[in-house]
Amino acid sequence: MANANIIQEKQEAVQVIAAKIAESSSTVVADYRGLNVAQVTELRKQLREAGIDFQVLKNSLVRRATEGTDYVELNNILTGPTAIAFSKDDAIAPAKILNDFAKKNDALKLKGGIVEGKVVSMEEVKALAELPSRDGLLSMLLSVLQAPMRNFALAVKAVGEKQEA
Repeated sequence: MANANIIQEKQEAVQVIAAKIAESSSTVVADYRGLNVAQVTELRKQLREAGIDFQVLKNSLVRRATEGTDYVELNNILTGPTAIAFSKDDAIAPAKILNDFAKKNDALKLKGGIVEGKVVSMEEVKALAELPSRDGLLSMLLSVLQAPMRNFALAVKAVGEKQEA
């Protein structure tokens, strides 16, 4: 009876993990070995503020969750202690936060992840982390769109000032 309960709990855990992977726009896998409690607490706080779910998961459960999906390649990086950051909204945020934290804390190592439905390597996660945030990209786009109008307004103003003089 106890075994049946444990098996049932593990099956439910696998289903929850599979659902989180499927719902996430970005999933980043990291090795947290060597971080102390204060560092892990700070990292969790930063991720939580960005709306990112960060969990330490058993590799065997994650492997079962990816069986029969397009994410089977993820199993190659599931070795040693594994923590996974799931983000539903912003695909760049988990990579950026974990990469910035890893720069300050050598103990945190990025392993890879899933971005927009594609399994990516550690190098690709780091490259993604170097991109500007969504808000930064939107402000750049807005600036580019405003430039012609601003230049036109400045030209009209200069012509008007020249005619007054």
